[in-house]
Amino acid sequence: MTFQDPFQLRKTAWPRHPVVISVPHAGRNYPPEMQALSRLSAHELVSLEDRYADALVGTASAAGFSTITAQTPRAWIDLNRGETEFDPSFVDGRHIGHPMVTAKVRGGLGIIPSRISPGQDIWKRRIDAAAFEARLSGHYRPYHTALSTMLSTSLSDFGIAILIDIHSMPPISPRDESPAAQLVIGDLFGKSSDTRFTDIVRARAEQAGLEVAVNVPYAGGHILARHSSKARNIHALQIEIDRSLYLDDARDKTSLGLATIQRLILNIANDISATALSPAIAIAAE
Repeated sequence: MTFQDPFQLRKTAWPRHPVVISVPHAGRNYPPEMQALSRLSAHELVSLEDRYADALVGTASAAGFSTITAQTPRAWIDLNRGETEFDPSFVDGRHIGHPMVTAKVRGGLGIIPSRISPGQDIWKRRIDAAAFEARLSGHYRPYHTALSTMLSTSLSDFGIAILIDIHSMPPISPRDESPAAQLVIGDLFGKSSDTRFTDIVRARAEQAGLEVAVNVPYAGGHILARHSSKARNIHALQIEIDRSLYLDDARDKTSLGLATIQRLILNIANDISATALSPAIAIAAE
C-alpha cells in the first residue's frame, strides 16, 4: 500500500512550550490500492475527514509549538478509537482481546470504519486479522507512540504537559432557541484536564466571538483517555471547531476564515503554555 508517512511531526530541537498539538483526522492520502478495496470513491470518503484541520495548526507550528498531524485517512484507520473498538463480524479471525461494540461501532465507526451512513458500506469485503494488524502496526501504533513520546518529553522538560487535540465538526443545529455552538471543548467532564485550561479555551474562543460549549455534544475520545493523566500532570483537551468557519460553502477548500482560526489556536496554545508554566500551577503540581 503506497501510503505516505502515516503522520507528520513538527517540533523544535529544544521545545519552548509544554503544549503538544495533535490532529488525528486530517489525513487525505488515498492511494489507488486503497481505493481498489473500497466501494466508495475518495471523494465520498472525504466525509470522514476533519477537512483541512491540519491547516488550523500551521501558525502555532510555525511559532514553535510541537505538532503531530495524521496523513493516513480516517477511513483507513481511526486514531481516536481504541484497538478493541471493532465489529467482530467485520474482521475475520481476530480473537485477540474482547471487542468493545459501542453504539459508534455498531453504526460503522469503529477503529476501522465500515460505513459512512446507513447503506453506504466502505469496503467490498470483510477484513482479515493480518490486514487488521497491519493497519495497527503501520499507522495506528506509531502515531500513539510518537504522541506519547512528545508528551513525555514535555513532562520531563517542564514538569507538565498539555495535549490539545484538534478536530473539526459539521455545523451544529441550534436547540431550545439557544445559539448553536461553534467550538466545543472536551475534557472528559473534567477527567482529562485541569479546569483552568478548559476555561482558557472558552475565554479565548468567546473573545473571538464564537459560541462555545463544553463536553456537549463532544466530550473527547480515546486520545484524551489514553494520553491524559492528571495525577502525573499530563492534561489533555479536545477542541472541535465548526468547519464552516474556515472552509468554503462546498466544504472542500479553505476560506478567508482560516487565518482567524489559526490565530485563535495560536492564542489558545500561548495562553495555556503561559498558565502551565506559572508558579501557581507548578506549586499545585508538587
